[in-house]
This record gives sequence, structure tokens and C-alpha cells, in this order.
Amino acid sequence: MHAGVVYAALAYTAWGLFPLFFKQLVAVNAFEVVMHRTVWSLVFLLGVLAVRQHWAWLGAVWRSPRVLGAFVLSALLLAVNWCTYVWAVQNGHVLDASLGYFILPLVNVALGFVFLHERPRPGQWLAVAVAAAGVLWLTVQAGRLPWVALVLAITFGFYGLLRKVGALGALEGLTLETLVLSPVAAGCLLWWGWHGQGALVQADGATIGWLLLGGPLTAIPLLLFAAGARRVSMSTMGILQYISPTLQLLLGVWLFGEVFEPARALGFGLIWAALGVYSLEGWWTSRR
Repeated sequence: MHAGVVYAALAYTAWGLFPLFFKQLVAVNAFEVVMHRTVWSLVFLLGVLAVRQHWAWLGAVWRSPRVLGAFVLSALLLAVNWCTYVWAVQNGHVLDASLGYFILPLVNVALGFVFLHERPRPGQWLAVAVAAAGVLWLTVQAGRLPWVALVLAITFGFYGLLRKVGALGALEGLTLETLVLSPVAAGCLLWWGWHGQGALVQADGATIGWLLLGGPLTAIPLLLFAAGARRVSMSTMGILQYISPTLQLLLGVWLFGEVFEPARALGFGLIWAALGVYSLEGWWTSRR
């Protein structure tokens, strides 16, 4: 149990500190960053599989169009999520990104109700209603939908739904997703390089080093998360997951200087209240 808490906490802490990494890549557009992240993640994951001599699952996947199709869809959702997140960090929307991951647990409740026929308890419905009020308030006071937060929450919510019902574990699933995306990613990088464009031919050594580091930085937190999820209860994971958006919020305000005006704070406050209700209800139910 204690090891699982450490693994999960390390994963969420790494995700919470991701803005520090992507801020090093502001000179590279978000789409290209994701292309590099995809390719170097695949290289790292293939290295892990080679060390473990764990290849048998690949043959079974290629013989199962249904499994392959599900992971093509999850790969596309992951790509949209990554592009949105990197763009948000690079363009001064770290607070909006943190809001998306604060909303995510409540999106998961709604998706479970619609697609998995789960029956949320009254306390969970109350949390969803309060969070919806917070999103509505943020929309009204800003004059527009908080689209960054909603895209991040919805894409990762559906991604999590597909992975929940998927047939592969964390390592195998992420490897397959990067295999699906890598032909496009590698093709784009080669095309840009051939035409004298892109970071590989224009950027300095430090930027290229950061791009290469994106592979292990993508894969290692996910593997830590998988190790933690096997060892702790869902209620514990539900509380630990707030480490990530909280760190992003603190970085956005205190390090990157994003404005956190009172009107915005009220919307965040409603969502935090919803998360408090959600967490307490889950803890109380697990205790019973």
C-alpha cells in the first residue's frame, strides 16, 4: 500500500511539473513538440520492451481488428489532448490547463453513467452539479467557454474510458498508441528536416536535448501510475490525482505570473468544492 502511494504520487507530481518542461520548448510549435514526443516515447518504450523481452502481445493485437481500432481511437484522443496541453502551456494558459484536470474526475463520473451504465450516488451527482455551476460561471464571466479546460477534460476522459475497457496494460497500450501515431509523426519530422525546417535542423543543442528527453518523461510517469494503481484503492487514487492540477495552478500563478482575478477564483472555488464533496463522499463510502 505504501509503495503504491509513492508510485502514484510520483506520477502525479511529474505530470504537475510538466509546464516547467514545455516552457523550455516555447520556440517550437506545439504540433511539432507532440510529433517529437510521440517518436521519442516510442523509442523509449521499444527499449523497455526489448529489455523485458515482451513482444508476444503485438502478434495478438494485429490479429484483432477490434482491439486495434479501439487503440487507434485512443491514440487520436491522446494526440489532441497533448497538442492542446502543450499549446496551453506555451501560450500562457497553464491555469486553464489545471482547470481541465480539476474537472476530469467529474467528467469520468458522467462518462461512467452514460457508457458503462454505472449509477453515481447522490453525493457524486451533487459534485457534478456544483462543478457544472463553476464551469458556467467561468463561461459567463469570461464571455466564452473555457475551451482549453473542456477539451483537456473531455479528451482525457474518453481516453481513460477506452483504456478502462481496453485489452492492454499501460506499457503495451502506450506502445501501441505511439506505434499508431509515429508514422505520421516521423513523416512530418523527416519532411520538415528535408526542407531545412523544424527543430532538428534549426534549433540549438539544448532545445534538441529537451525534445529527446520528452520520450522518457512521457513514458515513466505513466508506468509509475500503472504500478501505483495496482496497489492502492480507487478512492486513494482519486485524492492523489489532485496533486497534478494543484501543482499546475501554483506554477501558473506564482512562477509564470498568470492572472487569477477574484471572478475566476469563484469559478475555481465552486469546482474545488465539488471535488471536496466528491472526495469525501468516496472516502465515506469506502469506509462504510
